[in-house]
Order: sequence, then structure tokens, then C-alpha cells
Amino acid sequence: MKNIEGKKIAILTEHGFEESELTSPKKVLEEAGATVHIISPRKGKVRGWKDDNWSIDLKVDQELQNADADDYDALVIPGGVINPDLMRRDRDCVDFAKSFLQAGKPVAAICHGPQLLIETGMLEGRKMTSFHSISTDLKNAGVHWEDKEVVVDNGLITSRSPKDLDAFNRKLVEEVAEGVHNAV
Repeated sequence: MKNIEGKKIAILTEHGFEESELTSPKKVLEEAGATVHIISPRKGKVRGWKDDNWSIDLKVDQELQNADADDYDALVIPGGVINPDLMRRDRDCVDFAKSFLQAGKPVAAICHGPQLLIETGMLEGRKMTSFHSISTDLKNAGVHWEDKEVVVDNGLITSRSPKDLDAFNRKLVEEVAEGVHNAV
């Protein structure tokens, strides 16, 4: 595994994130040397989702209103059904994600996470994957959707579900190590 010591990664989330889609990338990034912050419009804690029930509470490291995308080297957007739907309705979440895409910084979204990215209006012509139920949404946003465990397009890393986490995490660390890509 590549060393990404000194890199700072933002995980943007709301209540209802799929537990493994936040905790697994966070652990892998930290093991590779990165500093990882959970950022949310929520104060204090965010609650996860696992096996059709509420699960763990995680501490919010930085409230979104006080976070600056310029302070981070990459963005991770966990899925779950609730989390991305709440974030795509929040202009601050959309703008935060958009700033990473504009700067060409790595952005990783898994499962339903790409729903937030649709709202940026910056996916036209990109290659992506996602949970199958939002493939039409992505295609309607101009995405070339592929049914693969992980798809990487110029620093944009996407995967379908928790079963793809090994491939997702591997490509995430690789793209963070590569750094800034061509800005879109």
C-alpha cells in the first residue's frame, strides 16, 4: 500500500451513512498515513446505518460551515440511502463537493454517494459506477455508467456497494498518492 503521510482527507457525511462505507475507507486512509476528518452539516455526531437499522455514532471533526475544501487533499462520500439524499438537498454540501471537482482533487463516492455529485452539474462525460438503482440518474446527468467494482476517471473514484470496498479503498489510496489531477 502506498504511503500518503501528510495528506488530509475529508469525509463528507450526514446521518444515515452506510457504516462500512465510511469506517472502512477511513481506516485504510489512516493506516496509509493520512489525517482523516469527518465533516458534516450536523453538530457533534452523525449516526450510521447497518443492516436496515441505525448503528454507530461518530464524532464530527469539523462542521461543514467551518470547513474549507482548500485545507484537504481529497474527498470521500460514503453511501447509504439516507445520507446522500440529505446532502444533495444541502447547498453547502453540494458546493463543498463541487470545489474538489473544480480543483481536480481526488473525489471518491460509493454506492448512493454519487447522488450528491449529480447536483454539482459537473459529471457530463465522466465514467462512473454506483449502486444499480441510481444508474439512470447518473446517465441522465451525462455519465457513462459502467457496472464494475471500481471505476476511476481522472481522480474520480466510484464503486457500487460495500462488497467493492477492497477495490474502492485500494484505488482511493492510489489516487490520493497521485495528487491533483486535471481540473475539470
